[in-house]
Amino acid sequence: MSFSDDVRAELDGIAPARECDGLAELSALFHFAGRLHLLGRGEVSLHLDLSSSAAARRSFSLLRSFGVRSEIRTYQRHAFGRETRYQLHVEGGPAVLGLLERAGVVDARFRPRDRPPKRVVARSCCRSAYVRGALLAAGSVSPPPSPHLEVRSESREGAESVAAAASAEGGELRVAGRADHSLAYVKGIDRIAGVLAAAGASEAALALQERAVVGSTRARANRLANADHANLVRAGRAAHAQLKAVRRLAREGCLEELSPPLREIADLRLKHPSLSLRELGEKCDPPVTKASAHRRLRTIERFARR
Repeated sequence: MSFSDDVRAELDGIAPARECDGLAELSALFHFAGRLHLLGRGEVSLHLDLSSSAAARRSFSLLRSFGVRSEIRTYQRHAFGRETRYQLHVEGGPAVLGLLERAGVVDARFRPRDRPPKRVVARSCCRSAYVRGALLAAGSVSPPPSPHLEVRSESREGAESVAAAASAEGGELRVAGRADHSLAYVKGIDRIAGVLAAAGASEAALALQERAVVGSTRARANRLANADHANLVRAGRAAHAQLKAVRRLAREGCLEELSPPLREIADLRLKHPSLSLRELGEKCDPPVTKASAHRRLRTIERFARR
């Protein structure tokens, strides 16, 4: 399962606490995934086109709680991976139109609305439910290393409505227009977690932050390991150059020309080719610092080059 599927599964498990929550969630589902056809004589036909079974189950359950019967159908797209999509079909008369009017999908004259009226998202619980419905209907979430959350809308008004609802609940969504649709989106672990928390998906928000922490820790460990490896390579090359210089001086009988401290560090390097500068310094009599051992060996290298 993708992370988006995990988020939708968690949102599907959140039961509306009040009737107004159910209406706000239905409003978002219809605004972001619905198609409405007014057939005349008080008859209406509508369907929801959804990408996940969790969103389809949620929509079916909400409609049934308001006494509206619906039918779930599936179809397979012909492009983009040929994934399975879900449609809820509803046909009815005045009862269905009344529910759509209460949910802010149509106005009193049964004309479609671009955004919900203020009464639908007046309470904090209703705004959270509206964000939840928008994520179920048209949302996607990508985890690290490229965290991204977006809700796709056919109209800019729809994107602005979910952004406003999320903002009122502590989330942050930006709105951008595209050629044929609009987006309410956000990037960054903390901002995405804020939107998920506003929708009630606290476990998904924590999981997202946990992934970020694990990823950051792994990256830091890799950097440290790479740095240690590079240090070992540099130290090995330096020790090889020092050993080469000491052996050259020994072959040419020049070691006796060195001062006692230099002869001492040269002998130690010959006896201990793999020791670090700090360890060589500790073996000197008296012990010297790593910097002093390094200066002495550098002097020996310069002397060998001359």
